[in-house]
Amino acid sequence: MPRPTIGLALGSGVARGWAHIGVLRALEEQGIEPDFVCGTSIGALVGGMYLAGKMDKLEEWALNLGRASMFRFLDLRLSGGGLISGRKLYRTIEDTIGDMQIQDLPVPFAAITTELGTGHEIWVRKGHLGKAINASYALPGLFTPQKIDNRWLIDGALTNPVPVSVCRALGARLVIAVNLNADAFGMTHVGESEEDYSEQDSIFGSLTSPVNMMKHRFFDKKGAEPSIFGVMMSSLNIVQDRLSRSRLAGDPPDVTVAPRLAHYGLLEFDKATEMIEEGRNAVSRSLPFLHHALEVLS
Repeated sequence: MPRPTIGLALGSGVARGWAHIGVLRALEEQGIEPDFVCGTSIGALVGGMYLAGKMDKLEEWALNLGRASMFRFLDLRLSGGGLISGRKLYRTIEDTIGDMQIQDLPVPFAAITTELGTGHEIWVRKGHLGKAINASYALPGLFTPQKIDNRWLIDGALTNPVPVSVCRALGARLVIAVNLNADAFGMTHVGESEEDYSEQDSIFGSLTSPVNMMKHRFFDKKGAEPSIFGVMMSSLNIVQDRLSRSRLAGDPPDVTVAPRLAHYGLLEFDKATEMIEEGRNAVSRSLPFLHHALEVLS
């Protein structure tokens, strides 16, 4: 019997998004290929790379991304709409996918963003793939907003952290949602650990004194008080958790893949190996529900 059209909703979660790689690998091994892919924030990054045929390069980059190399992508700036310009990261993405256009991808794709001026949820479904990805993960205050079609766009996690509704709107009969924050409530990492100080000092030590001072202000914590950056990440975690619960209650997916990632911080990009494996494990736990849904909807 013909299978139903499948929509894959890849949720936001900053570094926890590496689990999406394991999810996609495991679904491929089960012969499950999506007809629509919608991604928010890092979900847009992984989903876009997947459809562009660059998953191997993305996985290799993630597995080799240590804490020191991660901080080198944080090109700090003292002016503009974000602490980080994001140019270094964007160049890395652009070097990988080239001038790939969303409309040239093998299946329909949407990168979920938020319009800064109105708070509207914006689905970027055409144009340069790299720019759409860049807009989808533009965390307010951290990354610079991106201008697309005369609108300033920021992180889609502020409006639709797990874009089930977008998959439905595009025509998916069966929606698989990957929620990276399903078990994260009350377990947010709000500051850097003591052992991180020496490594960060070595990374930033060669910078000029004012920038080095700004680093300590934003990343270090004094006693029990969290750092500014820790507060930003914890706030994002709260927004994602609360908004995800609300959106998914109103428009639930047919199958939820929920990697267990609460013990990982939102900036632990250097834990890709463990997160990718947990993505695979999450698919294994969801397989009975997935096969049942496929049977019912066929």
